[in-house]
Amino acid sequence: MTRKTLTRILDLTQEEIQDNARRWQEMMDSKSLNKHEPKKYDYLVFIGRLQPPTLAHKRIIERALELSEQVILVLGSCNSARTLRNPFTFVERKAMVLSMFDAVMHDLILFVAQDDYTYQDEKWLINLHTKVKATILENIPGNAPNMTLHGLSDVRIGLIGHSKDDTSYYLSMFPNWASENVSAFKGVDATTVRDTLFTSGVVDIDERLVSESVLDWLREWCKTPYYQTLMAEQAFVTKYHQQWANSPYPPMFVTTDAVVVQSGHILLVKRGAMPGKGMWALPGGYLNPKETLEQGMLRELREETRLKVPEPVLQGSIQARETFDDPNRSPRGRTITTAFLIHLKGQRVLPKVKGSDDAAHAQWVPIADLRAEELFEDHYHIIQVMLGKLRTT
Repeated sequence: MTRKTLTRILDLTQEEIQDNARRWQEMMDSKSLNKHEPKKYDYLVFIGRLQPPTLAHKRIIERALELSEQVILVLGSCNSARTLRNPFTFVERKAMVLSMFDAVMHDLILFVAQDDYTYQDEKWLINLHTKVKATILENIPGNAPNMTLHGLSDVRIGLIGHSKDDTSYYLSMFPNWASENVSAFKGVDATTVRDTLFTSGVVDIDERLVSESVLDWLREWCKTPYYQTLMAEQAFVTKYHQQWANSPYPPMFVTTDAVVVQSGHILLVKRGAMPGKGMWALPGGYLNPKETLEQGMLRELREETRLKVPEPVLQGSIQARETFDDPNRSPRGRTITTAFLIHLKGQRVLPKVKGSDDAAHAQWVPIADLRAEELFEDHYHIIQVMLGKLRTT
C-alpha cells in the first residue's frame, strides 16, 4: 500500500467515521423511505465514472431512490481504452453496481453508457440529454412521443451528486434540472481504491471504501490479463514519477502530435513501449529545448513514421494547430500537447511509412475505422477536434 493511500485512509478519525454513519442513518430514517408517500421526483440522474463503485456511490443511489421513483445512473468514460484511471468497462461497472443491491432493486436503477467528449463539452451535454430522454421514454407507459425534458413540465427530473472536486464541474451544466446535493463522505473515494488495487492488490483495499460484493467481484477480475497489464503500467508510472521526486515543483511536460490525413485515412503509429504499449497513437513526442513546436512535430513525425513526403510539402499542408491540456490526459504527469493538422492533397497513392524510433509500427488507417478504445490516452478526442478543422478545398 502506498504512503499516499495509507494516509488517506488513516485520515479518517473515529469522529469522522461516526459522522458518516450518523448522516447515513439520517438518510435511512428520512420520511422519504415511506414508500406510500409520493416521491419528489420521477427520475434522479446520477452521473459518475464509478471506477469502481464505492460505498459513497451506493449511498448516493440509495438517497436517489428515497427521493425518486427511479434513478438513472449515467456511467461516464465508456468505450475508451482501459487505463489506470478508467480500468473497468461499462458492463463491468454495471455488474458491480447491481451486486451491491438486492434483486428487487435492480429494476429501479436504469443505466446509461456515456462516452467521453474531451474538449467538446457541448457534444457531451447534448449526447447525455439525448440518452437520458431516450431512457425515460422507454420506461414511460405509452411511450409518450411528445415528451420533452425542459421545465419539468412532463416529468419530474433532477440531478443528484456531490461536488467532491474539480472533476464534478458538470453538476452546474444542467440549469433546467433541479439538483439534490449529497454531502461527501470523507475518505471514501474510488481513487484510493484504484491506487491500492494497482500497487499492493485487492487484499489491501479498506473495507470501509467498497462493499463486500464489489470486493468479491474485484478478486475475480484480478485473475484477468487486464489486471496484470495495468499492474505493470502502474509500476512503470511509479518509477517514472520517482525521477522527479526531488523536484521543487510538479513537472510539466510539453509535447507535439501530428494529425496527418489523406484520402480518408489518418497516419497512426503503434506504441512500442509503456505506457500504452501496443495501442494506436498519433505520431509525436516531447519537445526538445531548442525547438519550436512546429519543428518538434516535424522531427517526431519523421522519426516515428519515416513518412516519404518532403518537409516543405508537410509545412505547406498544415491547416490548423491547437493545444490540448486536459489535466488528466496522461498518467505520467501534467502533459500539454499541441496538435498540428496536416492535410495531404493531390496524391492518388498513400505515401509509404515505416515504424521507427519508439513506434513499433506505422500505418495509414481509414478514419471510419477509428475506435476510441484502441487509441492511446486522449488521442481519439484530439483527432475528433482536429478533423472538425479540416478544409477539403
